This record gives sequence, C-alpha cells and structure tokens, in this order.
Amino acid sequence: MRGGIALLVLTAIVAGCAEGGDPEGSDPAPGQQAGEAAPPVRALHSYAERLRAEQAARVAAARRWGLKKVPLTPPPPPAKKPRITTRDGFEVRDHEELGLPPVFTSVPTRDKVVFLTIDDGAEKDPRFLRMTSELRIPYTAFLTDYLISDDYPYFRKMQAAGVTLNNHTLHHPYLPGLSYQRQKHEICGMQTVLGERYGRRPVLFRPPYGNYNRDTLIAAKSCGVKYAPLWDEEVFVDHWEYREWDRDLHPGDIVLSHFRGRGQWKGTMPDMVRRFLNKVTAQGYAVARLEDYL
Repeated sequence: MRGGIALLVLTAIVAGCAEGGDPEGSDPAPGQQAGEAAPPVRALHSYAERLRAEQAARVAAARRWGLKKVPLTPPPPPAKKPRITTRDGFEVRDHEELGLPPVFTSVPTRDKVVFLTIDDGAEKDPRFLRMTSELRIPYTAFLTDYLISDDYPYFRKMQAAGVTLNNHTLHHPYLPGLSYQRQKHEICGMQTVLGERYGRRPVLFRPPYGNYNRDTLIAAKSCGVKYAPLWDEEVFVDHWEYREWDRDLHPGDIVLSHFRGRGQWKGTMPDMVRRFLNKVTAQGYAVARLEDYL
C-alpha cells in the first residue's frame, strides 16, 4: 500500500512540475506564496497521510485484539447489485409467482468477501462494540424483541456505528408451527418495534432456526420484507459449522453467529470475532457489508 501511495504522490508532483513552466522559477500567482505546493499536490499528500494513519490504526487494533493478521479491506460496494434469487430446494409453492422474499445462503459475487450476521441479541457486550468499531468490521444484526427489550440503547449504539438492525421476530418461535396470523404478528410486530425504537422498518428478515413455510414468507412480504437471508457457515467461539459438503468458505458466503457470552459459550463475543477473523483473513477473504450487495 505504501508503494501505491508514494507512486500517486510522485505522479502528481511530476505533473505539477510539468505544468509549472519556467524551471528557474517565476513569480507566484496572486494569493499563492512562493514555494508553496500546488493545491492538488497538497490534497494528495493529505490523502496519503490519511491512508497511512488508517492503516496504522488497523494494525494497532489487530494487535490489541489479539488477531494473527490485520483484516483485509473489502472492495467498494458493487455499482451493479447482483440478482438475488432463492436457493434451489429452498422454495415454497408459488414462490416466484407471488413475488415472495428470496431465501438464500450466499450472494452471487466474484469478490472474495464473506458477510457476518449475528442473531437474537441476548448478550450485550460493550467490548464487542469496541472491537468491531476499532477493527472496522461490518456485520448485520437480526434482533428478537424479548431478548433486546432490557437494553434497547445498546443496539442504538450499534446502529450509530453503521450496523443495520433487522427482523428476527418478537419471541423467536418455531414459525411453521404457528398459524398465518400468529406468524404475521411475530414478524410485523417486530417491524413495528424496530421502527419505533430505531426509526427504520427493515427489509431483511431471518426466521428463527432458519425454519419457515409458505405462510412465513407471505406474512413477511406483507410486513415490508424484501429478503430472507439464511447462512452457509456458523461460527462459535471454539469451532465452525458448515452447510456445504466441502466444509470451506466461498465468495459471497453468509456466516451466522449469535449474541452470546460465557453463560452460553466457552468464551465471549470478542473471542468469536477473533476466531472468525483469523480464519477468513488467513484464507484471503475480506468482510463486507451484506446490505451493500442487496
């Protein structure tokens, strides 16, 4: 990265000199002091310094949080969003004809990125917020009201850091076991909670346990849901689990985790993030924001 920055600055300086004319020097233009760099060169110097400072901060944060390597920076969001369709075998009857939210476990992309998603909201660890903020790791939250209602402000801090707060129902039930009306209450009710508490009704919904039926998706659509992302891998503090036979990461994979602490895990949320980042970084993947690809 240093070489690229240096090349940018050198190119700009050479271009500035080429435009300068008299090699012996001449009177500066009105309002410009003799010997002062042209504004474009100053701007590039400033940009280079900012990039160096940001990288130094990431290196320091990776060391502080015990990572093996500095997390990779994701590419810019795609200008043309990929077409999201329901994964084969995950359809319900009349899925496409009714325009129901697509159910998918990965995003079709050639970018070497994966997406971290975290469910429910039981654990509210302030160190997790600091870690992901300092490392600039994007993630997507799917929240359940009965688990977040004791500390709505915690998730407001998360939202202020740029995290999208999405729908994971009011009470985390097994939805296929409920009537259509009760499913609609669970999904639309959580839309209302998120709208009232955080100012935005989301367009992403994840059914609890990944279980759904036709009524689930019809209800979700009626509540304003456009996407129903599931996952390809799940990360815990001490191991990974995989949906695919090859037990490996792939470009565009959605990774699931949960808001959990020592009461349920053999570790903390930062321990989970550390395991997640060590693996994806070692395999050459950056962590991107799911919503940027939808």
